[in-house]
Amino acid sequence: MEGCRNKKMGEGGRGKGKMSQGKARALDAKTVALVRAAAALAEGHITELEQRFRDARAAGVPDLWVEELLLQSLMLVGYPLALVAFGVWREVTGPIVRGGDSAGEELAHEEWQAWAERGAQVCAAVYGRAYHKLLVNLRSLHPALEDLVLVDAYGKVIGRPGLDMKRRELCTVAAIAVLGTAQQLHSHLRGALNTGATREEIEAVLALVEPDLDPEHKRRADAQWQDVKGRKL
Repeated sequence: MEGCRNKKMGEGGRGKGKMSQGKARALDAKTVALVRAAAALAEGHITELEQRFRDARAAGVPDLWVEELLLQSLMLVGYPLALVAFGVWREVTGPIVRGGDSAGEELAHEEWQAWAERGAQVCAAVYGRAYHKLLVNLRSLHPALEDLVLVDAYGKVIGRPGLDMKRRELCTVAAIAVLGTAQQLHSHLRGALNTGATREEIEAVLALVEPDLDPEHKRRADAQWQDVKGRKL
């Protein structure tokens, strides 16, 4: 889940799909711009998403609104697409200002500490030597992302005892290969190896999902796997 922009993901995008004038009047300009950004985010078209983020700022949409849209998208479209979108947003806004309004409310819960500890352990097992780099990347995108990834994704969900970590990572590789988020796939190919999967098991997973991949997604998956195999984890 490295929080960096994947420049190859969905370049080209689609048309802007302008609303009819009658329907547009039901929403104020800021809401229209925010909704259009949300649509581009879900589709994963980077070029169009960047333009819609710029359109939103030009329309006077508060940055905080976009920040909250991005945070909630973690649960709506998944971490791979949402983290890529955060990277696009940071390219539009520039580096985050520490202590600014974008931090929003702090997260707290009676089980927070237990989830945080389990999440850190599970995430470190998946990412191995890249774990601390992951944390740095997440902090650079948004102050809440580190806690959301460690606590919500790894502490509350991935760290549950109902499925072993190797199978979780193999399933993650399959899903992300279909999504086509190459950089996230690279991370979770490494994660599968880090959690006990063999190269043969990973190649079997990639073969299983090949019928579900369009040619570009297949090319990305093959390239990422070749790169992972050539690295020292």
